[in-house]
Order: sequence, then structure tokens, then C-alpha cells
Amino acid sequence: MTTTAFDDYERSRWAGRAAAFDRSFAALCAHPASALLDAASVGAGMRVLDAGTGSGTVARLACARAAAVVAVDAEPSMVELARSRLPSAEEVRLAALPHLPFPSGRFDAAVANFVINHVGDPLAAIGELRRVVRPAGRIAVTIWPYPPPEAQGLWGEVFDAAGVEPPTVVPSVDAERDFPRTREGLAGVLDVAGLTDVRCDTITWVHRTDPEAWWSGPANGISKPGLLMEAQPPETIVRIRAAYDELTAAYRDADGLLALPTAALLASASVP
Repeated sequence: MTTTAFDDYERSRWAGRAAAFDRSFAALCAHPASALLDAASVGAGMRVLDAGTGSGTVARLACARAAAVVAVDAEPSMVELARSRLPSAEEVRLAALPHLPFPSGRFDAAVANFVINHVGDPLAAIGELRRVVRPAGRIAVTIWPYPPPEAQGLWGEVFDAAGVEPPTVVPSVDAERDFPRTREGLAGVLDVAGLTDVRCDTITWVHRTDPEAWWSGPANGISKPGLLMEAQPPETIVRIRAAYDELTAAYRDADGLLALPTAALLASASVP
């Protein structure tokens, strides 16, 4: 298995951005963590892999369940941040799907929280999770759906209102490797990977966050909005900020926080 141009692009986009992610979108990604672990049947004494641990949220919850946790991430700054927050983890190290440095069947369960949407070969990534999990073990993953939920889609409205054109060429997953970002599409990848008892559900919630935290993610280059923001001159950033303040006003609660409706897909399965 080899990495793709999309994998290389993703590595470059996330390089050195652990702190920026932690201040902005980490709380959004943290919401499904408990449900993800439940779907993988994670409990005390289990050997659990958290692939793409990011700031370590899922791994930390797994440690709190008294699991024996190994956490990996492709980005060195994420590994450093996660390691500082996971003193009870068995190991926190640099590694990336679809090339995991573990023997087959090492783990009782593997989870990947919003990771499959960042790899260039989703089927190979799921296949690698299957390889490192023992027979009858569990795998659970989350991704963002497409079309994007309201919280994420709001950024498109902001850029439109500011008169910012999206880039004409953005690296993406090769068509022959991609899948529909729907319940059926994600379940289909797990099924094709040879997993059994496949289930995929939609999780919905309202993400409450400080307006400055939500702004700071793209302002610091995080995600596709961040890619677009980086390409703008200062005067355009001023327009984007004005549009942001206007469009997010409808989502502000009395305490000043934003209440942003969003959703994720959570799929789980067993290793035969």
C-alpha cells in the first residue's frame, strides 16, 4: 500500500497545527467520542487502538474506561500534544493509515474519529484497521457527511457573502477510491472491507462554542475554509470577518456563545 497525493496534501495542511486545532475545532470533533467507544464495545482491560488521535480526546476517554490504549497520529505536533495529555496510555506514537506498525490481531478494538475523511484510500484504511484487530473484535469510525451539516456549511455562506471565490483546484480523493459520504456509502466501505454486523447511524447535536474559537480555526489554516482564508489579502479577510459576524449573529445565545446544528456519521462493525 502506498500513500496518495491526497495523503501528502493532508499532511502538509495539518503540519504544526495541533494547537490551532485544539483551540478551535477539537471540541466539535469530541462530541461523538463516547458513542464511538460504545460502538466499539470498549471496556476495562481491552487493548484499544485510537488511529488519528488528534489532541487525544477519544484515547483519554478510553483510558478512563481502564482500557489499554495505544494512540497514533500522522502529525508530529498532534502526537506531542496527545502524549502530554495521555500519561496512562500504553503508547502514543507517530503512525498513519493505511500503514500501521503493529502485528495482525494485536488489538481488541480500533477506533478512528474523523480520520477516514482525511485519507487518500479509505478502503485501504479500513482494511488496515481490520488487520490489526483480532477476530470478533470491533471497529468504529466517524466521518462528516456530505452535503455538509449546517455548522460546517455556514462557512460557505460566509465566503459567498464576502464575495470570495472557492479555489478551482483542490486535491481530493481519487474517484476510484472515494465513496459517498452518506450512511449507505460509509457502511458500504466497511462491508467491502469484509467486516460483519455493519451498522451506520447519523448523530446530530448542537455545537456550542465561542465565536472567536469558531473563527480561529479557519483563521489559522484549519480545514478547507482555512485553505481558502490563507489565500486572501488582508482587505478580503476584513470582508470575510464582517460577513462572519453578520451570519453567525442568528446563532448566538444570550450568553454570547454560538449554537450550531451539526451531524456526523458513526459506523461500526465486527472483524470476522
